[in-house]
Amino acid sequence: MSTTTTPSARGRAAGTALAVTVALALAACAAGPAPGPTGESPSAAPSASTSPSDTAPLAGTVTLVTHDSFAVDEALLAEFEARTGLTVEQVAPGDGGALVNQLILTKANPLGDVAYGVDNTFASRAVAEGVFAPYTSAAPAAADAAAFALPGDDTLTAIDYSDVCLNIDDGFFADAGLTPPTTLEDLADGDYAGQAVVPGATTSSPGLAFLLATVAKFGEDGWQDYWRSLVANDVKVVPGWSDAYYTDFTVGGGGDRPIVLSYASSPPFTVPEGGDEPTTSALLDTCFRQVEYAGVLAGAKNPAGAQALVDFLLSEEFQAGIPESMYVYPVSSAVELPAEWVQWAPLADAPLALDPAAIAEGRDAWLREWAEIVTG
Repeated sequence: MSTTTTPSARGRAAGTALAVTVALALAACAAGPAPGPTGESPSAAPSASTSPSDTAPLAGTVTLVTHDSFAVDEALLAEFEARTGLTVEQVAPGDGGALVNQLILTKANPLGDVAYGVDNTFASRAVAEGVFAPYTSAAPAAADAAAFALPGDDTLTAIDYSDVCLNIDDGFFADAGLTPPTTLEDLADGDYAGQAVVPGATTSSPGLAFLLATVAKFGEDGWQDYWRSLVANDVKVVPGWSDAYYTDFTVGGGGDRPIVLSYASSPPFTVPEGGDEPTTSALLDTCFRQVEYAGVLAGAKNPAGAQALVDFLLSEEFQAGIPESMYVYPVSSAVELPAEWVQWAPLADAPLALDPAAIAEGRDAWLREWAEIVTG
């Protein structure tokens, strides 16, 4: 068993409570489509081609609604405020799932002006609900962000991304003389019975990403049998990422499970003090790519300030701090990643993926089926 070090504590991944969001989604599915946007406010965001300087002078307070793991260098934020004359206030209604839920519930009277942290597993739902207003940034990293845009959407701007992957305790398998797993199929192999722990799809953002990975891998008619085989192989399902990593994983919390669902960026944070390599590795054939977006909220009281804040999130200064502050990859191709990331945190060459439209159409039914399979 490996010694606990300092793993990648991606707070946003830790137990993302999507249960309320899922309940609303299931209710909406049963009751029919939810009402559309309530109509454009006089102060709603301008057309997608405008920029803050084309609308109104920057002034006053701009409120950023985000998940509770958003991190920014305070000096950098102060510099932005001094340069623009804006005052940034932050509202964090909870984790990533709670964020989406609250944005939808409050769309007629939004919690702020701009939101950050909606990821591609639920972005289509927020867009369909009319939560965001059109805006296309002209910031330096906007061209890179465009590569992650949702098809046909002009409201959300990609800020960062990451690969959700199975991670393994390399020392455990070396000490036991066992060949480590490499694929999703391996997780269902009897040789790895009782060794894996994953966060649940209805209670965790990475857990949902893992479910989507299995749908992408085994198809809409095959993922159910795969999950039945995981249950039969004694996979442990826990509420959140932190439960899995810091309680049950052999590296993170001294647990007894040497396989955990985490991120491709996790291994660099397990290099022991005085050591020269991580004690874990990510299985890059099991990854699902998550993308986090920012967007101006429809009905924002300060749309010009909101647009300026989106531009700030795409600035080279903010983008450069993303790996160390939030443990994910910036969309900007101009950012030089930390050396340990280059060596120990490569992204998957061919991450598993699903079309956003397919996610929007199938998500609620997949979650219902998954819950039935896992709970028996």
